[in-house]
Amino acid sequence: MFGRRERDGPLMRNSNNTHSLRNSRVITAVAIGFLIGCIFAFFFPDGFFVSHSVTPTRRHHPLAGSKTQESSAGCESSDRVNMLKSEFVAVSEKNAELKKQVRELTERVRLAEQGKDQAQKQFLTLGKQPKAGPFGTVKGLRTNPTVVPDESVNPRLAKILEKLAVKQELIVAVANNNVREMLEVWFSNIKRVGITNYLVVALDDEIAKFCESNQVPVYKRDPDDGVDVIGRNGGNHAVSGLKFRILREFLQLGYSVLLSDVDIVYLQNPFDHLYRDSDVESMSDGHNNMTAYGYNDVFDEPAMGWARYAHTMRIWVFNSGFFYIRPTIPSIELLDRVATRLSKEQAWDQAVFNEELFYPSHPGYDGLHAARRTMDMYLFMNSKVLFKTVRNDANLSKLKPVIIHVNYHPDKLPRMKAVVEYYVNGKQDALKPFPDGSDW
Repeated sequence: MFGRRERDGPLMRNSNNTHSLRNSRVITAVAIGFLIGCIFAFFFPDGFFVSHSVTPTRRHHPLAGSKTQESSAGCESSDRVNMLKSEFVAVSEKNAELKKQVRELTERVRLAEQGKDQAQKQFLTLGKQPKAGPFGTVKGLRTNPTVVPDESVNPRLAKILEKLAVKQELIVAVANNNVREMLEVWFSNIKRVGITNYLVVALDDEIAKFCESNQVPVYKRDPDDGVDVIGRNGGNHAVSGLKFRILREFLQLGYSVLLSDVDIVYLQNPFDHLYRDSDVESMSDGHNNMTAYGYNDVFDEPAMGWARYAHTMRIWVFNSGFFYIRPTIPSIELLDRVATRLSKEQAWDQAVFNEELFYPSHPGYDGLHAARRTMDMYLFMNSKVLFKTVRNDANLSKLKPVIIHVNYHPDKLPRMKAVVEYYVNGKQDALKPFPDGSDW
């Protein structure tokens, strides 16, 4: 009993303390509940079961102060900005990746088109790949395929050529007013022979009007400051260099061109005497079979002793004033090469024309892969052959050339008229007054 009283005694003594503790716990619980309620009211002002399809509107909670509201709005704005920045970065990266893919696809398409173009050329050139035939029967390809015509290059010229050309080919001369008299002899004999597919590219208004007044087909180019100055004021060599740039458009349009200087007399239709098996078919400046068609020239150097003799292959140059050129890739490349060099170098166009045609590939230089043919020197005759050889040979003088090119003599006009008198009018002594060469 004593012990019980001892145990009960302290409880009784602490009853007031216990009551106080209970009261404090209740107060604490109420405070905690109130605080939790405030928190939930702040973060979930519309309750737990609001539909997400409805955009919530912000309501001012009576227990939330203005500073708290501003702080929460600032936090939300900051979070939104950060999210937008992240999205922007992601979109930018995606855009850069797409651009990269577009560039890669564009390059693939370009390469594919290039490969397709090369494949088409190779197919057209080679066709079905053959086996090598018996000994002595094998012949390589000589004729390159023509390009696909592109009328967008020069629609106005395309319309002219469509009406004028015969079998996609024509004679073209480039002229200015400096050569008016020779041009008249030139087109008069073309008309006499009956050639209809010819065209004069006029480099000035005077020659254009002169051609129109004589019912000569003429084409006046669109203005081009650099080209027009040369065209109006240039001499024979300047105009001769200009023609390579002009010819390119004809080839791009798909036409074969017989390029002709105006110091030429036509005695027959040249289209009846072409082979058309090469990119370039040209008359020669050679004066006999060796010089015109090539020969083995032995170079002698006695100091070398046993090896004193060196064999060289030589051919006299093609004449850049009369040649037939087909619309092929090598032909267009030739025109580009010559025109580019003439724009940068003080060079003779005929020398550059032949260098690009004949120089082989070697270290530092890629040669032109163009097929070429030398025309018959007695049909397509230069004036050296005529005045030095033919007129003095009874048998050769009976031949009737296709054309005579007065390229070796400066007194061009009187010799052209003499050629007409000799071959057309039958005047046998018409060529006698002229020396073999020139007076200077």
